[in-house]
Amino acid sequence: MKRQELAKFIDHTILGPKATREGVQILCEEAVQQETASACVDPCYARLAKETLGSSSVKLCVVIGFPSGMTSTEAKAFEATKAIADGADELDMVVNVAALTDGEDDYVIDDIRAVCDVAKSASRPVAVKVILETALLTDAEKERGARLAVEAGADFVKTSTGFGPGGATLEDVALLRKTVGPDVGVKASGGVRDYETAMAMIDAGASRVGASRTIAILEGAKA
Repeated sequence: MKRQELAKFIDHTILGPKATREGVQILCEEAVQQETASACVDPCYARLAKETLGSSSVKLCVVIGFPSGMTSTEAKAFEATKAIADGADELDMVVNVAALTDGEDDYVIDDIRAVCDVAKSASRPVAVKVILETALLTDAEKERGARLAVEAGADFVKTSTGFGPGGATLEDVALLRKTVGPDVGVKASGGVRDYETAMAMIDAGASRVGASRTIAILEGAKA
């Protein structure tokens, strides 16, 4: 795959307590230069990132309920509302893993739907990706979580936060793709550090790849 084509699959990402304002600005400038699908940042940097991305085609992705997913539904909905007001085009929300593993399907659906409803009420298209944290789940739970996310109105299901016990695997990506079908996005995130891994994830069914080492990945692609 050519470099320009691969860039459109990538959410160029900087997240966590070591992410600085300068780091966010550099990342967004790289995203614009490389023409990635999006730049993914923490909520506190949403406005800064949007300003840095300017009028480029790069979307602003903001995480919600990150990284544990254990904030209240109301807090997630508020975060989503604020993120959209600050310019977010995409929201990567973390599922409540405990509720999912405990079989509280109604809670899981309501939790996801609250964010999806905020996104759908926006004046512009805003996509919602639901992070399942697959390393904490059985295959049956991954399938159930993906189905619940689709039922709640999510546009993507996503493997991992990158802060859990494991990242994306080819098996999980293939399982999620099989579960959600061709019309829902699958994002592979966590541990994707080179061109070969990124391409393997795409071949397994990923329609988006989250990565902090985007430049290294793209350097492995054809010019």
